[in-house]
Amino acid sequence: MSVIVLVPDEEGLTELAGLDGVQPVRFSWAEPLPPEAAKAEILIPATPMPEPGDLATAFPNLKLIQLLAAGAESWVDVVPEGVLLSNCRGAHGGSTAEWVVAVLLAVYRELIDFAAAASERRWNKHATDTLLGKRVLIVGAGDLGEELRRRLEPFDVSVTMVGTTARDGVHGVDELPELLPSHDAVVLMVPLTSRTRGMVDARFLAAMADGAVLVNAARGPVVDTDALLAELTAKRLRAALDVTDPEPLPEDHPLWTAPGLLLTPHVGGVVRGGRGRAYAVAVREIERYLRGEQLHNLVHGEY
Repeated sequence: MSVIVLVPDEEGLTELAGLDGVQPVRFSWAEPLPPEAAKAEILIPATPMPEPGDLATAFPNLKLIQLLAAGAESWVDVVPEGVLLSNCRGAHGGSTAEWVVAVLLAVYRELIDFAAAASERRWNKHATDTLLGKRVLIVGAGDLGEELRRRLEPFDVSVTMVGTTARDGVHGVDELPELLPSHDAVVLMVPLTSRTRGMVDARFLAAMADGAVLVNAARGPVVDTDALLAELTAKRLRAALDVTDPEPLPEDHPLWTAPGLLLTPHVGGVVRGGRGRAYAVAVREIERYLRGEQLHNLVHGEY
């Protein structure tokens, strides 16, 4: 008998169609669940999504929730007892790292200012800063951090990695107070957890060097918005944010007009072909599950 996998789109049906032992079934949170939901063993939910409600009732045979995103913070507290939760680590690291490189280049080479001058037909020729030789501190030494390090080093950037605990080539998070003052840019690539929420507070920001750039490619609540606004308003720090707190930003929020800020609407990993890469990771995880192997991206639950 085939394992029923609920998928949120036609691409999911196509990607799982050739997987032996699997019956993919389309579902939507906005519509009544299909009859197969009662027997579904694996759920691939859409993101973004409404409140999942009582998953145990809706999917009584559920054994695995396989996400198409790396962020799992909204799921951890709602996963039913005995159900595995796997994220999509490895699918979006390259595109997110590319976004970080892009915004660092835009900040240092003043591309936004040049574009604004061009729109006014002004030939605003002047020297700019450069990414070449910068010291970049990457907070988050997982897949995202490694993908970024690999892309920054060809620019002759000096990269320092920070993880939860120290290991070979990686500093521990407890070393941040000593590391922050000596770096030109600090890039956040951590998951949102109780330990990282509000981690970048007034003290963290005050320890950064004058003129340094804070890049948030993690989650908005990792940064204390008011503390960052104070530093930006004083023009002591600059920032590039792909995520904010709150998100999306209200129309009257002061971040819209904060000086020294490059802001994008949570699109770091949103690129053409990204969905296909996410499904490729999901398929490999489902294959491991069917073989009874340990999942590579397991973030919740035990065998």
